[in-house]
Amino acid sequence: MTTRRDFLQQAGLLTAGILIAPSCMVAKADTKNIGIQLYSLREELPKDAKGVIGKVAQAGYREVETFGYSKERGFFGMQPKEFADLLKQHNLTAPSGHFGLDSYIGEGNEEELKSYIDAAKAVDMKYIIAPYLGQQLRQSASDYQRVAERLSKAGEACKAAGLQVAYHNHDFEFQQFGDTTGLDIMLRETDPELVKFELDLYWVVRAGLDPVELFKKYPGRFELWHVKDMDKANEKLNTEVGSGSINYKQIFDNAKLAGVKHYVVEQENFAMDPFQSIAQSYTYVKDNLL
Repeated sequence: MTTRRDFLQQAGLLTAGILIAPSCMVAKADTKNIGIQLYSLREELPKDAKGVIGKVAQAGYREVETFGYSKERGFFGMQPKEFADLLKQHNLTAPSGHFGLDSYIGEGNEEELKSYIDAAKAVDMKYIIAPYLGQQLRQSASDYQRVAERLSKAGEACKAAGLQVAYHNHDFEFQQFGDTTGLDIMLRETDPELVKFELDLYWVVRAGLDPVELFKKYPGRFELWHVKDMDKANEKLNTEVGSGSINYKQIFDNAKLAGVKHYVVEQENFAMDPFQSIAQSYTYVKDNLL
């Protein structure tokens, strides 16, 4: 099975309503903001990308997050307009996408960033997200300072185009450099208006940290979340949201503190049919967390 690292190296909430209780009225969260990172379905997409998008909509999702775009391959073999039309056909939107930014960060490849901006605008995205950092870009605190500088510069270019840059973490960003970490450096040395963060909650927990403590330390910085659960028997495996060991109710109780706007379900391995799995995770998030 292709891992995110292998792929990147090779490829360079229902409408808001009111839940009425006998004694009170409680605003129900907007479930149209539950999305899925399509990397979850990377084994199925090459077989029938259009069919996969249809099944995502059938599972209840109204948002998708893309991965792997390139000017040559487009989005899963579709050029941006064709992909945008497919999403519209299924009443889906793509507010965010993962775009490989290593060459932009490390080599100053401005043309690549421009191609991403053009593609994102064609699909009516809001966020261009850096999903990963190659090892050569993250060996020291000064490396992370360079990353923060380049993300800020990308943020300026994206802002000028009506877009937003964001960064998605794994666990390596929590490596200590003296009394700080790579993630701390990026959070401290980027302008909150120019660089947002997509917090992968699984990787935070796997690193031995509490996501809520990050919300308290950096309130309002995490506009997107990756919501994937940790298998109770093997922390290296994912499972359906609500079936694992992560206390998602506590995390979602602190959503306002985090500043989250989009909840992106992701699962990188399955013990059941993947479409059944993503539907189960969607239902749990909708019915139990929002």
